[in-house]
Amino acid sequence: MKKFRIAIFASGNGTNAERFFTHFRGHPQIEVVLLLCNKANAFVLERARNANIKTEVFDKAQFVSGEVLKILEENSVTHVVLAGFLWLVPGHITAAFPNRVINIHPALLPKFGGKGMYGSKVHEAVKDSGDKETGITIHLVNEQYDEGKVIFQTRTNVDEGDSPEDIAAKVHALEYEHYPKVVENWILKAESTRG
Repeated sequence: MKKFRIAIFASGNGTNAERFFTHFRGHPQIEVVLLLCNKANAFVLERARNANIKTEVFDKAQFVSGEVLKILEENSVTHVVLAGFLWLVPGHITAAFPNRVINIHPALLPKFGGKGMYGSKVHEAVKDSGDKETGITIHLVNEQYDEGKVIFQTRTNVDEGDSPEDIAAKVHALEYEHYPKVVENWILKAESTRG
């Protein structure tokens, strides 16, 4: 049985990344083998070490030069997951992993997406818009921010009295519930059709 090997890119606290570590621990076909981070002091590195996941820290020059791609290849990575990672993925990485790089966005794309739209900025924009719902979008990654093919969306209500922090809490709950399961289904379904 073929084993699929995930590398997770993250930049911050790592709550989503940690759910991947837990979800795939002991999985018969999918394992998280690597956590890559562009901030040497990010708490996600500690979470990965506690889960016995190999970590690598890199800078912008290594990212764009091909050094990070080499690390992925050396670790026999088959799929890449972005979990709170804010840099645009270079074309040489998306080309090396066609339809195998996936991201989550904390809103219902195409609304509230694009460069600079991340984290609390998204939830503040949702609040300011007066929209009655928001949610998450899980999508493939291409060479533009938040423009890859949508794999999954789900929604939650935005109530009139909700603060941006309240909206964030609702969105985080959706992320935790759905992101690892959607990635699992995406990998297994896509690979079964590839043969």
